[in-house]
Amino acid sequence: MPSDTRQPNSSDIECSCLFYSYKNLFFFFWSAPMHRSLTRTLTLFGILAAAASALHAQDSFLDHWQARVNSTQAEQPHWVTPLVTVTPRLEQEFRTDFVRQVTPTHLDTWNYGNGKGLELIPTRHIELIFNVPPYIQHNSPSIKTKDGFGDVSFLLKYRFLASNEEKHNYILTAFVGGSLPTGSYSNGSTDASVSPTLAAGKGIGKFDIQSTIGTTLPVANGEKIGRPVLWNNALQWKANPHWWPEVEFNSTWYHAGDNDGKMQNFVTPGIVGRFPLHHRIGLTMGAGMQIATSSFHSYDHGLVFTARMPF
Repeated sequence: MPSDTRQPNSSDIECSCLFYSYKNLFFFFWSAPMHRSLTRTLTLFGILAAAASALHAQDSFLDHWQARVNSTQAEQPHWVTPLVTVTPRLEQEFRTDFVRQVTPTHLDTWNYGNGKGLELIPTRHIELIFNVPPYIQHNSPSIKTKDGFGDVSFLLKYRFLASNEEKHNYILTAFVGGSLPTGSYSNGSTDASVSPTLAAGKGIGKFDIQSTIGTTLPVANGEKIGRPVLWNNALQWKANPHWWPEVEFNSTWYHAGDNDGKMQNFVTPGIVGRFPLHHRIGLTMGAGMQIATSSFHSYDHGLVFTARMPF
């Protein structure tokens, strides 16, 4: 009687060997070292994809930010910021000033930074300024005050109205500034203060005038520190696309404090140059001299140097 058990032929043996060969090959490639390598590769691709997405989001954020800055600055006059007077225009730049003040007895004081810093435009009508504390150097052995840093200060601008040169060429802005008593060795105030200011500007042809009026209000000890009123005016002429000669009038009326009832005025001739470098990045530099014209003045004259990098 014939048996039901079929003897494997050579074809069956070859298929079985091939199956086991592929099986062993699969497990060889999916061995622990290979599995770890593949896992690391996939993880690396995931990290790179996430980083690329983050960079794209960052680029989109910066592009959106700069587009907003371009748009809001296009709505206002394109004058240059004066040496001393704070412009009513919204600016985005990093700025530092150097001031040398000379007394009638020829004693001089250097102010490095002059309370300037980073200026940003986060929204259409607002500018925020974060100032670096100035470093004050007293070049006189008779003065007991030591060299050191001054107070931290900051400023918020809100632009109410603006019209560029193609329309009515004017601007109206309000400021709210503040300072904290962080100065070392009596190089700053004893108390914090708030400084409300109103600023305006008007251009006619190649000429413009920028003006600010405001006061400084200490949060404490106002009768001792004083509450001065400051009025600054800058008259500018656009001589060519890069240079702006100017003359400023910087006046202070003192109320309370050691100089109660006194008035101080400086006339400041100067020049400011603005040079574009690449896209929004530029370089602005200027210099001038403050000349005392009032009978009372805390210093006789002062040299003012400014350097700014719009971006």
